[in-house]
Amino acid sequence: MFRNFNDAEKHVLSSGVKKRIALCGAHDDAALVAVVDAKRKGIAEGVLIGDEGEIKNILSSLSEPASDYEIINELDEDKITETALKLIHRGDADIPMKGLVQTKSYISAFLNPEFGIKISRKMITHATAFYYPQRNNVIFMSDTALIMNPTLDQKVQIINNVATLARAFGYKEIKVAVLSAVETVREDIPSTVDAQALSEMQWEDGIIVEGPFALDNAVDIQSAKHKGITKKVAGNANVLLLPDFLTGNVLYKSINYFANLPLAGAVCGTSVPAILTSRADTPETKYYSILSAILQSL
Repeated sequence: MFRNFNDAEKHVLSSGVKKRIALCGAHDDAALVAVVDAKRKGIAEGVLIGDEGEIKNILSSLSEPASDYEIINELDEDKITETALKLIHRGDADIPMKGLVQTKSYISAFLNPEFGIKISRKMITHATAFYYPQRNNVIFMSDTALIMNPTLDQKVQIINNVATLARAFGYKEIKVAVLSAVETVREDIPSTVDAQALSEMQWEDGIIVEGPFALDNAVDIQSAKHKGITKKVAGNANVLLLPDFLTGNVLYKSINYFANLPLAGAVCGTSVPAILTSRADTPETKYYSILSAILQSL
């Protein structure tokens, strides 16, 4: 199990693997810095799709030779994502990465019947991995970007999808806490009703789902003990199932801006790893997202 992103990086570096990243909207400082970092460390090559002039200016500011990259000049956002997915479809690139393009345009290209990415499970979801210093390990949460108000069936798929990301980080036992505002089932709080239903379902080996949990007693053992919660996942969750997109969005940005914790974003449920981060995310977050995608390909 990789306790942090440094552990994950060491594993990727030692694997000798090098992946070709198709960066959509490469005229983006933070995303391009991350790709350059990955290239310099020998774990990635870059196909840079976007405003060629701006891309070359950014590379020049980084003292990075433009000749080390394939650069495809394209200004139309939909065509940028289409070009990237066609590269993936032909086998000329391995991992698509969102740069300075809208999430809607990026994900829509995945679903194109001609050149889109094969959906390995029932639906595409998004997950975030972040370092939790109090336990010195990585925790995963989902969905933080794509599914607005997941139904019970969609929550099942979110759990199955994020479990694949957790396994890529070396987790053998996936402990899923289904989050809500309270730890008891209340008919007036639908997320608690869903939590009970999910906890009563049969899951594949290695996945334990319990809930409802409030955030504190999901991740902190003392909080769980103080409230008399004795479930196996209590205080030990390594996956947080979020009740809705808004909760995920706020929690993601709180972790990023208030706590300044290392994190990464990933698309789950596709046949090839894919990187989806916020345009406002730091180069570090985007680099860790590259690491996470490569881990999923090993």
